[in-house]
Amino acid sequence: MKNRNFNKEKVCTISLAHLSHDIFSSFLAPLLPLLIEKLGITLFMSAFLDIARRVPSLFNPFFGLMAEKKGVKYFVILTPAITAISMSLIGLSTSYIMLCLLLIVSGISSAFFHIPSPTMIKEASGNRVGLGMSFFMVGGELARTVGPLLVLSGVSWWGLEGIYRLMPIGILSSIILYIKLKDFDIDRPIKKSKNRGDVKKLLKEYYPFFIAIGFLIMAQSGMKSALSFYLPVYLVHQGESLWYAGISLSILQFFGVLGTFLSGNFSDKIGRKNMLLIASFASILFMGLFIWSGNIIILALLGLSVFATNPVLLALVQDSSSNMPTFMNSIYMSINFGVSSFMVFVIGYLGDSYGLKTTYIVSALIALIAIPMIFILNRHREPPHPSSKTR
Repeated sequence: MKNRNFNKEKVCTISLAHLSHDIFSSFLAPLLPLLIEKLGITLFMSAFLDIARRVPSLFNPFFGLMAEKKGVKYFVILTPAITAISMSLIGLSTSYIMLCLLLIVSGISSAFFHIPSPTMIKEASGNRVGLGMSFFMVGGELARTVGPLLVLSGVSWWGLEGIYRLMPIGILSSIILYIKLKDFDIDRPIKKSKNRGDVKKLLKEYYPFFIAIGFLIMAQSGMKSALSFYLPVYLVHQGESLWYAGISLSILQFFGVLGTFLSGNFSDKIGRKNMLLIASFASILFMGLFIWSGNIIILALLGLSVFATNPVLLALVQDSSSNMPTFMNSIYMSINFGVSSFMVFVIGYLGDSYGLKTTYIVSALIALIAIPMIFILNRHREPPHPSSKTR
């Protein structure tokens, strides 16, 4: 295997692009209590808001083939501005339909960003793909730490309807990204067309791998959705203030940044399967302790573990020997967003029917399914261990 260096400048630039994009994607959860009050929607209806953002994921394979043909850098450059505009306008929504439409636009933009960017990270990471994915996912998790604080500050300054004033941040980010990434080139040649047989062959070869990933994501996304999407609503229902709920969400996401950074790097050293097992066991344990105690320190430890699987799964997908890595990532993103959307819907329904505390307990029990899925996933596709690489 050819030894390639880790290009820190490129990895950091793309990771900062992830940060600038996902800051605006994270606006919905902290604003949800205000939107529920303003538009008179239920938890069940609010689940469809997150699903609206994820509907474009159904077209991820198509977007992935587009990226294989057209290149990737302009998808990453333009989408922070598009997402910033759509998400900064949600406070002006006067109806549930208008809110859903804005979220669909944001979802399309998000799909175009997240499909090609891991491939760019892979190219820039050399032989340390796990570390590169950790940097990349740190950008996303840090955005979900900063985003709630930024948008709640905007609400404090201008009110819910005034947060549109935040959109220039995203527009400026795209301008800076154009300057930094306009000369970025993928080392591998990008083919002008793809043979349909190549796509069918790839899907046939990797479908057991993706089925296992789908069940693993289903097991984990219930708990992640209950925390990252409904935590502010849960805490407000528990009698806490909106600011306390927003700060708690930021603490969860901040420690998610640490877990995300550490897990990808460790997975390069101890193997993907071992890292997935450690993160899954820890997140289930700390979820149970948080439900029992409500302690914010436990919430921090939960954040450290519950998001730690994200860069490992991304690295696992990019570890494949496929000659269509962007398309591979698009399949993974379709599964991730599609399954996660379904679980948000399930969590919202359970929250309305049985209360969020019971829903949190159920989500922790569902997460137990992840353990056998990791062994099944490992059997279908064992990623290369660093010790097996040609020196």
